[in-house]
Amino acid sequence: MRRSSQRTTRTAILGLVAAALVVSGALPLQEYLAQRSEIAKLEQRQDAVRERVAALEAERQRLQDPAYVAAEARRRLHFVLPGETAYILLGAPPAPVQAEEPSKVPGSPVGASAPWYSQLWGSVRTADRPPAAR
Repeated sequence: MRRSSQRTTRTAILGLVAAALVVSGALPLQEYLAQRSEIAKLEQRQDAVRERVAALEAERQRLQDPAYVAAEARRRLHFVLPGETAYILLGAPPAPVQAEEPSKVPGSPVGASAPWYSQLWGSVRTADRPPAAR
C-alpha cells in the first residue's frame, strides 16, 4: 500500500511539474507568435514604403529632365513658347439644376421666407425619400 501511495504522489508531482512547464511556456510562446505577427506587418509596411520611395525616386529623375519639366509646364500651366498661340478647349457647360418642387401643402411658405420649423420639417421629408425619388 505504501508503494502505491508513493507512486501516486510521484505521479501527481510529475503531473504538476509538467503542468507548470506547459503554463510557463505558454506566455513566451504567445509573445513569440505576437512578435512574429508584428514583424510580418512591419515587413509588409516596409515593402510598401520601399515602393513609394522607388516611385518618388523615379519622379525625381523625371523632374531632372528639362524636357519633361517643359512638357509638364505646357500641360499643367498652359505655358507657350514665344511665337506660339495657345488654345484652350472648354468642356460642355454643365446641365442646369432643376429646383426642388415646392411644398405640396397649399398656403405654406417655402424657401428662405419659411419659418425655421417649416424648413426643418421639409428637410426631414426630403431626407425620408428614397434616392430614386429625389
